Amino acid sequence: GPYTLTEHEELTKNTIKALCNADVSQWIFNGEKDVSLPETYTRNSRNPMKYLGGRRVSQRPILAFFAGYNHGRVRPILVKYWGDKDEDMRIYGPLPNRVSKVISYREHMKSSKYCICPMGFEVNSPRIIEAIYYECVPVIIADHFVPPLNDVLNWSAFSVIVAEKDIPKLKKILLAIPLRRYIVLQANVKRLQKHFLWNVKPTRYDMFHMILHSIWSSRVNHIQILQQPL
Repeated sequence: GPYTLTEHEELTKNTIKALCNADVSQWIFNGEKDVSLPETYTRNSRNPMKYLGGRRVSQRPILAFFAGYNHGRVRPILVKYWGDKDEDMRIYGPLPNRVSKVISYREHMKSSKYCICPMGFEVNSPRIIEAIYYECVPVIIADHFVPPLNDVLNWSAFSVIVAEKDIPKLKKILLAIPLRRYIVLQANVKRLQKHFLWNVKPTRYDMFHMILHSIWSSRVNHIQILQQPL
């Protein structure tokens, strides 16, 4: 969809694009007026919140977890440095059968303090919202990514953003976060979870309404900019 606009200059200039691939390094996404969409998996369409929630802080023995296909520019570097090498850093490509037989992908997220969310082919990843669903603090590794709902949410209050060049120092960065700070981050994940939920019937402040608010807010701000006197 976004790339179709390359054939229509008037649409590029006069529309607000709502994209999952909110990459400001590509000229297709304009951080000043376009809207970053949350990328989500709906595991159960009849009951989208079926697996919602996670373990309490004291029951999260794993420092960090990631499992997924090894594509894009970031994931191969992540797996190279941390892949199946450190008991505290449960970093894999696709989750091995020997591991999933003991603890599933979902239970890994529910039992981890931090869930690593590296970009794949695009900067966004559904793991960011998955982590929030399972009350795991997301660690975003995607330079040039504009997080969703950033017009109203302060992502530094409930996530950790790590530069791609700092992947070799990832464990050191996470261990340097004081326990008191982690508890605040995790509590904020739980507080803000409602903004990332899909409900069968939309309710106030859920994902449906937050996306509409982001588009409305961008539209209002863009009109104000255009109407400013020269």
